[in-house]
Amino acid sequence: MEVMPLMRAADYHELAIPADPAIASDGTIAFLRRYPDGDEEYDTTIYTAEPGGDAAPLTIEDGIDAEPRWSPSGDRLAFVSTRADPEDRPQLWVLPADGGEARQVTDVVGGVSNIAWSPDGSRIAFTQRVRPEEREADHDLAVEEGYERAAPDPRVIDRLIYRADAEYFEGATSQVYVAELAEDTLTRLTDADLEHIAPAWGDSETLYYAVKRGENEVHPDDSLRYDVDAVELPSGPSETVAETTGWAIQLAGTTDGRLAVTRTPEERASMRQTEIDVIDRETGERVAVTDGLDRDIAQIPIEWGPSEADLYFATPDEGSVLVRRVPGDASAEPEVVAGEGAHVNGFSASEDWIAVTQSEADHPGDVFRYAVEGGDVERLTNLNETVLAERPLAEPDELSFESEGEEIQGWLFTPPAGTAEPPYPLVVEIHGGPHAMWTGSGTMFHEFQTLAAQGYAVFASNPRGSVGYGEDFATAIERDWGAVTMTDVMAGVEAVTARDDVDAEELFLTGGSFGGFMAGWMVGHTDRFEAAVAQRGVFDLSSFYGSTDAFKLIEGDFDTTPNDDPDFLWDQSPVATAAEVDTPTLVIHAENDFRVPVNNGEMFYLLLRKAGVEARLVRYPREGHELSRSGEPGHVVDRIERIRRWFDGYSSRSDVPPAVEREPGADLSRSPAAETEQEE
Repeated sequence: MEVMPLMRAADYHELAIPADPAIASDGTIAFLRRYPDGDEEYDTTIYTAEPGGDAAPLTIEDGIDAEPRWSPSGDRLAFVSTRADPEDRPQLWVLPADGGEARQVTDVVGGVSNIAWSPDGSRIAFTQRVRPEEREADHDLAVEEGYERAAPDPRVIDRLIYRADAEYFEGATSQVYVAELAEDTLTRLTDADLEHIAPAWGDSETLYYAVKRGENEVHPDDSLRYDVDAVELPSGPSETVAETTGWAIQLAGTTDGRLAVTRTPEERASMRQTEIDVIDRETGERVAVTDGLDRDIAQIPIEWGPSEADLYFATPDEGSVLVRRVPGDASAEPEVVAGEGAHVNGFSASEDWIAVTQSEADHPGDVFRYAVEGGDVERLTNLNETVLAERPLAEPDELSFESEGEEIQGWLFTPPAGTAEPPYPLVVEIHGGPHAMWTGSGTMFHEFQTLAAQGYAVFASNPRGSVGYGEDFATAIERDWGAVTMTDVMAGVEAVTARDDVDAEELFLTGGSFGGFMAGWMVGHTDRFEAAVAQRGVFDLSSFYGSTDAFKLIEGDFDTTPNDDPDFLWDQSPVATAAEVDTPTLVIHAENDFRVPVNNGEMFYLLLRKAGVEARLVRYPREGHELSRSGEPGHVVDRIERIRRWFDGYSSRSDVPPAVEREPGADLSRSPAAETEQEE
């Protein structure tokens, strides 16, 4: 009998992921299709999806494309791409919808992002990050031939936040620009050494953007306050029309003078839910249209529908990420219009349809459209049909369990039928954030499926602190990340190990970012796990505070700083109990992780080794905090394989020795039994 091949880490190279859908007035949907291209790069190309047809490429496979945006009339598609740029800087391009070559609109030094069409289709606004000397030389308008950016040597830092993602700012700030398409001209609208973000049009002469002036000019990075400015084109002065607070402000304007603005309450902001206010500039009235909706706003751009009567936005919600709609005057409560039972990562609304990219339990992402009225849904793509049809998949079993009087949601992924014999060893996965949310609909699809295919049951849950269950649930870990979360996770472990098909004696633990914090915390407080993998973890809260761009997370969640209460932050850190650890622990970190810098992983690893723990540190060069989601394809595969092999070394089901007893270069070799099973 022919046996289907099982999901492997290397199958990541065969999986395409869609994102950022944009629907034109005629219903044509453009979206990004990202596909691994070798071990180090991705091919990210714009495709189209239409009912009854296969997804088809719209742009050439040259460089990395991003941000497809249809013009208001649907006759052109704007996008940014690194094609044709020798420094791989994203530039603005415009492609005719009826065919022909794309036209390059910009050649600028800082790269183009956050593009937005004016309502009449004559202009495109965008932002780019540029240095003061580059603005002075107008390299942000057109790069002089031969000019190359050089990293300062030495770096002189005078900002609190001077790096993010995996890059240093090098003195650059985000500025707002407008491209006049007919005249082929480019205008800089802002010039202060401040962060200007989220350009959004009102009418065709009015452009809004948010500027982080903060509470004082000395440390604007130490504030969550933004001014919302408006400028009247072509050359009018800017004026501040609103104020708001938050992490990453979103704006959406209407042609009749209303402006939607996201707002996160400033006090203890890291624990609070984001709301949406609609401001009427004529009357000055400000209405919180999400007031009464006890859900956070996802970091997916908000937008007005074509009639400008309703506002669309996404929310995490009890294990799904949904699209909701609310009248701009708050005359009705927000209603769910797309994404039930799925994980939406992007959407775009037209008069008749809402285009979404979403993952579900049986696939990592496809393009769907939902009817604006009635909610009928149609799947338009099946990007991974070939590879998924050949591999049996684990089906998540949704479960609910109680922890200290709270109902907690979780999922158990057991090995596909016929691939392993129960009871299965259990891998416990903990999400990051801490204020994030797993879903059963494609979250970490490939990782969970790979582990399940290799004979492990995988348990994921949303303990207190997770978003999607209301603000009280999210704030329940106030000043106590470790103990509260561990109580909930272990309650879930007890629930799933009570099943006959799960081995209560073979437990393994992993997680990244806050999940890495929890892996480190839990191995210091229990010996239940045979082995653990702590990834990109916040292991020392004080050193994290002093080296991250997210220091406000400590101020908000713990209501203190290392200056105010260093002993408390030490006690709340996994490093404080590193000497108590007996569990063999693999520490994984990315060398360019500026969200949780690598010194956190180094410190935890050193303390484990000094305590005599079987431990190993794996550092990934060139990678940032998004290693598990968008790292180099070879690194993504290597990371999953190392996790599996680390667990294999301490599992009675495997005949391989622990990784610390093998040469580092042999970590990824498969056991003879596993190879035989795969080949049969």
